[in-house]
Amino acid sequence: MEIAKKKDFVELKFTGYSNGSIFDSNVDEDLKKIEPEAKPRETIIVVGERMVVQGLDNALEGKEIGKDYEVSIPAKEGFGERRKDLIKTIPLKIFTAKKINPYPGLVLAMDENLARVITISGARVVTDFNNPLAGKDLIYKFKIVRKVTDDSEKAKTFFIQTLKFVPDFEVRGGDIVLKGIKVFEKIVEALKEKFKEIVGKELKFEEKKEEKKNSDKKD
Repeated sequence: MEIAKKKDFVELKFTGYSNGSIFDSNVDEDLKKIEPEAKPRETIIVVGERMVVQGLDNALEGKEIGKDYEVSIPAKEGFGERRKDLIKTIPLKIFTAKKINPYPGLVLAMDENLARVITISGARVVTDFNNPLAGKDLIYKFKIVRKVTDDSEKAKTFFIQTLKFVPDFEVRGGDIVLKGIKVFEKIVEALKEKFKEIVGKELKFEEKKEEKKNSDKKD
């Protein structure tokens, strides 16, 4: 019987429920209930690193690989309690300057966060910056599909979680070598300690020179 431990990289299949309705999933039949055209995504996380909500992350440690589980999660260990300070009144002119016509229920990106318009009163727009699932208890059904042991997969997972993209890299001996323009060297310096802690490998940098296109010369 194989068990998931803290710091393990694992592939996770899950479906999240709020008030009996699915709000997120990477299980094909469940995902189609909320978005018929969506394709399930592979989810690889590191146990104990809060790459999923706290309550689900806590539940993963000690679970058997390949077994189905269900866990109830209180709001404070899910998307947090609702906060009054995240209800904000914004001048209408902020919206009109961006050619946005706000109305109750409108969800839009503001200050790198999602905000929902609650009400409009004269020249003021009351908006809610709380996560839509804040204050709600959740249920997750999940299964740890496998442990991830491949160094390349581990590195990709780390980069997606920290950089939100996968840079050019290769596994070279016992190291992971990130290849890119000079500015990436600072990124490697900032990440290498955390990378070593989580992935267990040294993160190194190799400058990748941009290829210059030689124009054809005519005699």
